Amino acid sequence: MSNDLVGVWEVALSDGVHRIEFEHGTTTGKRVIYIDGKEILRRDWMFKLVGKETFYVGNSDTKATINIDAVSGFAYEYTLEINGKSLKKYMENRSKVTSTWLLNLDGSDCRIVLEKDTMDIWCNGQKMETAGEFVEDGTETHFLLGDHDCCIKAVSSGKRRDGIIHTLLVDGNEVGECTE
Repeated sequence: MSNDLVGVWEVALSDGVHRIEFEHGTTTGKRVIYIDGKEILRRDWMFKLVGKETFYVGNSDTKATINIDAVSGFAYEYTLEINGKSLKKYMENRSKVTSTWLLNLDGSDCRIVLEKDTMDIWCNGQKMETAGEFVEDGTETHFLLGDHDCCIKAVSSGKRRDGIIHTLLVDGNEVGECTE
């Protein structure tokens, strides 16, 4: 890494939390983007110092754009957009359409993400094989993590504003949801 690093963002996607780093050499016109420490884009001798760079993040190829805007003189502002939304708006929306649990199983940290719109379940970047069933008070989606039986129960809250409540059970024990 050089001393041209101007922006670092942490982006939580279903397949994991990705670190995006951006280098902008205002004297050389260089632009470099790293995702999780791996260089994914490099442009040298860019004479136009403002503009945007679009690239894709994660296993689901989520669209990301870094906007480079002149603020005053030779000062620049760098903003990250995910799927066309500011990072802040994207993360606010994401908290509505996903549920995330962090737990330690057999000495390994697990990050489990439920995509509420598709009912896809991800664990540490891998999409899980699941089996869904309707039960008396809602649905249950079953999957295995190693030797552990896991189930996400979806039950109506009974309140229109709260919607459906998703609960993770590992070997029958409830795991608390976290906020990212």
